[in-house]
Amino acid sequence: MVEPIYLTAEGRDELVKELDFLVNVRRIELAAKLKEAVSQGDLKENADYHDAKEQQGFVEGRVKYLENLLHSAEIISRGSANGVVGLGARVTIVEVGEDQEEDYVIVGAAEANPSVGKISNQSPIGSA
Repeated sequence: MVEPIYLTAEGRDELVKELDFLVNVRRIELAAKLKEAVSQGDLKENADYHDAKEQQGFVEGRVKYLENLLHSAEIISRGSANGVVGLGARVTIVEVGEDQEEDYVIVGAAEANPSVGKISNQSPIGSA
């Protein structure tokens, strides 16, 4: 069975912005870069051409990933019901032997980014 993909509304909006940038800005930049590289002649030893093709492959892969992710994602709301921690809940943890509190939001794996306070529901802390 395929695991559902969970996103917060904020996470979805960030991914929509990234997709828009890749499709409407980055693709156009790379098309121009490829056109310029092709005009230089011999493509076998043309580093600009090979670099642009590699970047184009990455962009197209990311576009496809984001489109699929956004199409199949289940949007979660922030918060928790009755004090129960789940997706979208904000939690505060204190590591054993430490005094400093750390705040996190429990999100789906596709949106997780611990450096900005978002941990995956599939991580050890998120699943606990």
